[in-house]
Amino acid sequence: MSDETSKLQPSEEILAAQRELVETFELFDDWTDRYQYIIDLGREAPPFPEECKREEYRLHGCQSQVWIVSEQQGERLHYEATSDSSIVAGLIAILLKVYSDRRPADILATPPDFIKDLQLAEHLSPTRSNGLHAMIQRVRQIAVEAMAAEGQ
Repeated sequence: MSDETSKLQPSEEILAAQRELVETFELFDDWTDRYQYIIDLGREAPPFPEECKREEYRLHGCQSQVWIVSEQQGERLHYEATSDSSIVAGLIAILLKVYSDRRPADILATPPDFIKDLQLAEHLSPTRSNGLHAMIQRVRQIAVEAMAAEGQ
């Protein structure tokens, strides 16, 4: 991260989205219910444009097929993503709740601490956990590229 980015304050908007997810997860008594919630989030996600299921948008480093696209909308980055796996599609939906339609600087200034708070790393298989981290890295990389394009 550049010196400029490290000076930025975490985004209250993103922190609030992270807290909301953690609070929602705390409503479930066990991980079976949490997994079902994650899968349901993926099923409820808006449809992903079929024309974007191209190699240039595919995320490598995931066991499942994952595609991520973004579009700058004013000051904010809008992300769309999908997977051929229902659990991964749910993990994507979680990430989009936190990061989509946020300012690139806010994305970079706000660490993904909610992943630890949700205990996802402990409850996902190692390959799914690695894929989740690859998705977070891609979201953050897109934000870096957007900031560079803006000359920030």
